[in-house]
Amino acid sequence: MRTLGRSGVRVSPIALGTMNFGPVTPEDEAHTILDAATDAGVNLIDTADVYGADANRTIADDSAEKGLTERIIGNWLAKHPGRRDQIVLVSKAYGRMGPGVNDLHLSSVHLRRACDASLRRLRTDHLDVFMLHHVDRSTSWDEIWETLSDLRQAGKIRYAGTSNFAAWQLVQGQEAAARRDLLGIVVEESIYNLMERAVELEVLPACTSYGIGVMPYSPLNSGLLAGILSKSDKAARSESSRATSNLITHREKLERYEKLCRDFGHSPAVVAQAWLCHQPAVVAPVVGARTVQHLQDGIAAAELTLPRDVLAALDEIFPGPGTAPEAYAW
Repeated sequence: MRTLGRSGVRVSPIALGTMNFGPVTPEDEAHTILDAATDAGVNLIDTADVYGADANRTIADDSAEKGLTERIIGNWLAKHPGRRDQIVLVSKAYGRMGPGVNDLHLSSVHLRRACDASLRRLRTDHLDVFMLHHVDRSTSWDEIWETLSDLRQAGKIRYAGTSNFAAWQLVQGQEAAARRDLLGIVVEESIYNLMERAVELEVLPACTSYGIGVMPYSPLNSGLLAGILSKSDKAARSESSRATSNLITHREKLERYEKLCRDFGHSPAVVAQAWLCHQPAVVAPVVGARTVQHLQDGIAAAELTLPRDVLAALDEIFPGPGTAPEAYAW
């Protein structure tokens, strides 16, 4: 177990990501995965109010489908009331949840409505972490912290988190919280994996400095790091369109990566997630499990220690950008 950033709450070294629950994974299978995760000691469950809509839909307002994932989790909690106190439940707000002009972003009007709606769908009285799902340049931190403070005082949320924030925005948020004598942000959820390492420039150093834990999402880079070259043509085609479109560009690196994993004796999906567990400020990679096997890969990654030579070899195949400003200045 690790502490979630500068908070005192202890969480498992992987988080169960639930974005696939509903559109990809049916409710009964999702409940099986939730059971398997908690039985294995995974207590960090990550979701969002917008999860559940079909990503392939082009209709602007598909709010009827959004919230489906939270409802699936809420039904699971209702079947197992004792499980609520065993988990650290994370949900997020920002995206459009209705046709109204204030049915999105981070205004006090929307955040209060979004929090209450998530609690209803999840069938619980509080969120352990309420995340701001994206930056909203039109809403000030003064308004955001006033809203989050009210929600916390009302017992509806325990901690505040962010997702997809730049380093300077995290700094602004923490300084604004400090002026109010608030704990501030305890966790940031960012895209981070062996192939997408931009957060190493400034986000990770900022999080380390301010005691913000990092939950990397897309740890397998949409399937590219899950051993895509060794899969059958049919299985490879089942990966996301983003993965298949990038396959040609990165094939040489992926060939070297998959050979390294074979020589090391562990699957690429396990190695990629284990690498994240070794990075500074990282609390728990978000394992977006579509199946129980995906969950088991994440659990195996949390238990795997990568030797220095393997870590060095991974950096050689997928070099990071370095740390700002040295990465681009003397």
